[in-house]
Amino acid sequence: MDPERLKRIRIEPDERKPRRSKVAALFLVVGLATLALALLAWPRKEKVRTIGSLPAGNRSHSTPAGSTAQPTPAPTPAEAPAAAGQSVLTTSGYLINRERIELSPRMVGIVKWLGVRKGDRVRKGDVVVLLDDAEQRARVAESEAAVASAEQSLERARLHHRRIARLARDAVETEQQEEDARMAVSVLEAEKERAAAALATARTLLDWTVIRSPIDGVVMEKLVDENELVSPQSFGGERSPSTALVALADPADLQVEIDLNETDLGKVRLNQPCRISPEAYPDRTYDGYVAEIAPEASRQKGTLQVKVQIANPDAFLIPQLSAKVDFLAP
Repeated sequence: MDPERLKRIRIEPDERKPRRSKVAALFLVVGLATLALALLAWPRKEKVRTIGSLPAGNRSHSTPAGSTAQPTPAPTPAEAPAAAGQSVLTTSGYLINRERIELSPRMVGIVKWLGVRKGDRVRKGDVVVLLDDAEQRARVAESEAAVASAEQSLERARLHHRRIARLARDAVETEQQEEDARMAVSVLEAEKERAAAALATARTLLDWTVIRSPIDGVVMEKLVDENELVSPQSFGGERSPSTALVALADPADLQVEIDLNETDLGKVRLNQPCRISPEAYPDRTYDGYVAEIAPEASRQKGTLQVKVQIANPDAFLIPQLSAKVDFLAP
């Protein structure tokens, strides 16, 4: 091969290694590029203006170096109180009678007459039930005879005492006889009082056979029938005598019974005005007020019983109907 040609294509040993100056230049370029990127990414310090806290013409200020500006939160508007008569809570309940009275006999007896039916209106003092009074009338007659006998015996003893007293003054009878006659009068006076008390008891038992209505109201339920045995106390068992005759209630004394959620208790108080609207007649409204708040809540249901008194109920309001109640602001 041609030596000249080999010499031209030969690489000298000092040319095989890259020059150090070129490598250093490359590293310098890379370093400068990294520094430039770091400077661009560095957060800049800016001035933050706060508006609304400074007077006009001087509404901006600089934040101190190193601090981070935070936006001022907007104030939360306070909830405006409800206007008078405005509803603060709406819930539902059931119409009930404030008082339901079950008339019971005061003694064991048989119903001789039942003068009312379910739904009848009664007035205070009206006779609703009559019990068999044959035994009581006999006791009254017996007690009256005992009183009459005691009065006759007492009158005889008084006449005898007056006679003995006159003879004792004339020294015909002794003082001992006069004292015995006076004591006999005292004994017969006590006997007369005992007979009179027995007569009063018999008359009271006779009066108990007449059952009268204690209120003006409506017969809600008839609990017995004629010729049925009744008793003032239950002896247990299905065949024991009835202990109640009729159930009465005043239709002009109605309430709404509500199971109020415990989370709403803070919106309700005694005597708070309310507006009642029956579900059956949504176009009719009635005034009322909170009459009762139960002293104990129901742990299982998380509710508290509240009763709202209806001011002027009418014939449209029937017990056990559902009604909507608006609790109003004072």
